[in-house]
Amino acid sequence: MAAEQKARTTYDNILRVVKDPEVCDPIRYLREREIVHFQRFGEALRICQEKLDSKDFYAFNPGFDKFQGGTMN
Repeated sequence: MAAEQKARTTYDNILRVVKDPEVCDPIRYLREREIVHFQRFGEALRICQEKLDSKDFYAFNPGFDKFQGGTMN
């Protein structure tokens, strides 16, 4: 998701500098595509986390690695 954000920022910077419509139109398309990719990856991440949580698996479980006495191997 970070790659999509970085690409979008790059396209924004290009659009800020370039004024030629033949260059701007494809760059706008690429920028919109990065926004959609970011949204879809975010949705996929949310769905994966929900599915993991529903099966008693956890994307993050802070209590899992706690030392509970005795010796550690």
